Amino acid sequence: MKKRFRARRVILFILFAAIAIFVFGSVVMLLWNNVLAQVTHVSTITFVQALGILVLAKILFGGFRGGWGPRRYYWKQRMREKWNNMTPDEREKFKQEWQKRCGHWGYKSWYDSASSQQSQASSGSRVESSEL
Repeated sequence: MKKRFRARRVILFILFAAIAIFVFGSVVMLLWNNVLAQVTHVSTITFVQALGILVLAKILFGGFRGGWGPRRYYWKQRMREKWNNMTPDEREKFKQEWQKRCGHWGYKSWYDSASSQQSQASSGSRVESSEL
């Protein structure tokens, strides 16, 4: 009984996957041919080319690993547990290590960024005057 149920599920999955590929490929082809071809005057594409565009878009923008969903939550929860188990000295060491690794990435106040720009501008003017 279970083998028959599994076989039916596999067949239904393959059927739905084929239908989904056909629908998405057709939608991309129709949109490309009816919108882009008329607006930007590009050439029309075939169904196979539309599937290629779908795969390319998935590779470039989506990857093949799926969404962040549960993995992101798990990672965030694990990091929060580690952070809560650290002593204040370990937290400070951790912050300094990540500051070294990431440089000026993160949340800097406007005052800090404005003062660093002023110091860079003043050091640049000293270099120019020393070269003369």
